[in-house]
Amino acid sequence: MDPSPHPLSQFVLKMHSRCDLACDHCYVFEHADQSWRGRPQVISGEILDLTARRISEHARAHRLDTVHVVLHGGEPLLAGRARLRRAAENLQTALSGVSALDLRIHTNGVTLDEKFCDLFAEFDIKVGISLDGDRAANDLHRRYRNGRSSHDQVLRAIALLNRPRYRHLFAGLLCTIDLRNDPIAVYDALAELAPPRIDFLLPHATWEEPPARPADSMSYGDWLLTVHDRWTAAGRPMGVRVLDSVLRTLRGANSLTESLGLAPVELAVIETDGSLEQADSLKTAYDGAPGTGMNVTADSLDAMAAHPGIVARQLGLEGLCDTCRACEVVQSCGGGLYAHRYRSGSGAGEFMNPSVYCADLKQLITGIRDREAQRMSVPRLPLEDAHLGELAAGFGGADAVEALARHELTVNRELLAAVWHDSPHDATGTAAWETLAVLDAEAPESVDAVLAHPYLRPWAQRALAGDAEAGPIAMRGVAELAAAVLLRSGRAGTVTVPTGSGVLRLPTLGALVVGEAGEARVTAGGDEGFRVRVSGREHLVGRKAGSDQAWLTRHRFELSGWAVTLEDTDPWRDAHGYPVRARLSAAAAEEWRSDLAAAWEWIRRELPAYAPGLAAGLSVVTPLREAATGADISSAARDAFGAVAIARPGEPQTLACLLVHEFQHVKLGAVLDLTDLYDPGCERLFYAPWRPDPRPLEGLLQGTYAHIAVVDYWRARRRTAAGGAEAHAAEVQFARWREQTVEAVRTLAGSGALTELGERFVTAMGETVSPRLTDPVSAGALAEARRTAADHKGLATQ
Repeated sequence: MDPSPHPLSQFVLKMHSRCDLACDHCYVFEHADQSWRGRPQVISGEILDLTARRISEHARAHRLDTVHVVLHGGEPLLAGRARLRRAAENLQTALSGVSALDLRIHTNGVTLDEKFCDLFAEFDIKVGISLDGDRAANDLHRRYRNGRSSHDQVLRAIALLNRPRYRHLFAGLLCTIDLRNDPIAVYDALAELAPPRIDFLLPHATWEEPPARPADSMSYGDWLLTVHDRWTAAGRPMGVRVLDSVLRTLRGANSLTESLGLAPVELAVIETDGSLEQADSLKTAYDGAPGTGMNVTADSLDAMAAHPGIVARQLGLEGLCDTCRACEVVQSCGGGLYAHRYRSGSGAGEFMNPSVYCADLKQLITGIRDREAQRMSVPRLPLEDAHLGELAAGFGGADAVEALARHELTVNRELLAAVWHDSPHDATGTAAWETLAVLDAEAPESVDAVLAHPYLRPWAQRALAGDAEAGPIAMRGVAELAAAVLLRSGRAGTVTVPTGSGVLRLPTLGALVVGEAGEARVTAGGDEGFRVRVSGREHLVGRKAGSDQAWLTRHRFELSGWAVTLEDTDPWRDAHGYPVRARLSAAAAEEWRSDLAAAWEWIRRELPAYAPGLAAGLSVVTPLREAATGADISSAARDAFGAVAIARPGEPQTLACLLVHEFQHVKLGAVLDLTDLYDPGCERLFYAPWRPDPRPLEGLLQGTYAHIAVVDYWRARRRTAAGGAEAHAAEVQFARWREQTVEAVRTLAGSGALTELGERFVTAMGETVSPRLTDPVSAGALAEARRTAADHKGLATQ
């Protein structure tokens, strides 16, 4: 267990404790906990002020990059616009210069109007709406107290959010499952409303009050699998939180919901009287279950984070019962929602039980796992036309980039097989290979997570070099991969790994400095973590014992919607052509985290077309050494999909540019692995407008594709500049890069070396960048842009 609790970063702020609907499945009013009856109807201004200060203090103390707050109820709109405005103003003011604020409201929508939406637009408050499907499905539960349907009012609210003026505020729909409702009819009704996301929720239940299972109805697992199949057949047009979470956790990524996965829960609820409580879902267990006895008037959020009920939800596997810990899908399931594990009479272990939905969750996860395996095994074009069109335009959503990632994983698997086939085997390598084979059958998701490591391919290419060093490099790498997979899988076992230069490399996890060359025996499976024995000395790495000082864990950051790792331990990370930074200090890593968080928020806000693909495909940033001249340095290796290398620039906005620029190279490299866009036999050289030296056609294609993102970056900088010199400089850069990129597209189109698919691809590139020429630019800025381009023609930018 970690020596200190995780800080709290997610808050549910109760604005009003009553509701204008009488939904009979509501956990706030209709379940065991009835504490709402004794609370103020509306939160006071004093409690709002104090709550904002408490959150700010906590965020500053723990250097949180983002604080997530949901305005909730009851029905929060009943608090009125003035009270909601005060909440938003207080939070924004308190967190200014401390943390980014992700502010949302969850409402039944029946009183939502334009004045509310204008308020939400002013403070960028995202709006989630509850809707259980079509009228018949919704009216099973979501009615007024007199029995009148709420369906028409909710549809009116959603139509309002779908107006262009407010669409950016629409966070999605929440739907509680009722097995009496046809899952296809429910999904189709919700999908027709074009939400950005749908969240299907299992009805809150415990072992004392089990979920309804009507006779002759399907299971909850079957219900969700039916939705999954419909969603997949439609091309997965929007996010579905529970299904996306299963897919992500099967790949070893983080879940999007507290009800799945093993990530720590960092949530607190602030009630209308200032009471600090645990998650609302606990109201379904017993009266008083969420209570902590704390209040913002007397207690800090640090004290709340240390409450045993909060800490219990941050223990990962250690916080689960034996049944869950032994389950094959525990990495995805995580034991299910904490409240759903409640069984009275278990003493201190009232929540140390499998979920009351255990069989349903296992059915759902294994069903999705098996469907994904089948999808991958069916011969088909690696990229659908729609995905290729997205990528050709310079963007590419999550599905398109994930398709590239799946193909790159296939290439990595083939390379690993080639290394094994072509290298002389020793006993250590053979034993490791056998472990890999077993794990590939028993824990394929862990194998995929390790084999997707961006720096597997540089190792494999070196191992296939055929010289005297290639064989040892090959066998050591196979053993390193096997040990990393074993540790990720959570299974017991031992792998022997040659340590080479005295460092044990565990791809995707980190490295252990063992001090001397030799063999390391990596043993996994104990509660305390894993053990490494080298020359009689034992290292212990794990949460219970604390980390061995020789253990160099990778710096992994869970930003809002993007999980990214700073890679400063893998010796194969020097594949980018620039000197890499040595191991970062804690302070340097924190500076990177802060800048990455700010850059990512800027990309999401100002370059939203690039954000989903980047989040889906860019998992690693490798720090480079800064240039003595202070020039910005960045690179993407052709054979390191999923990684870019950057020397940390002076401001986050520049980092945002380097990220989207280099990820363009990553995407295009993967497309070129899939298909020929040009005649590979073409030996002609072509001039790029930004370089004095001629380039091979692929070099021109790569540079042009990357500069589409550069054009859009400067377009956004110009749009957001405060004015004066900053606005003028952005206008000049925008004018420069749009002209040069359009010129490069024309050179590509006229090369005579493109394949038919390549011609379509380059045409789509031109259709993205050419309209940028119609953006008005002052004559002075245009003239300066052309002078700047001429002056800098000798500087390579890709």
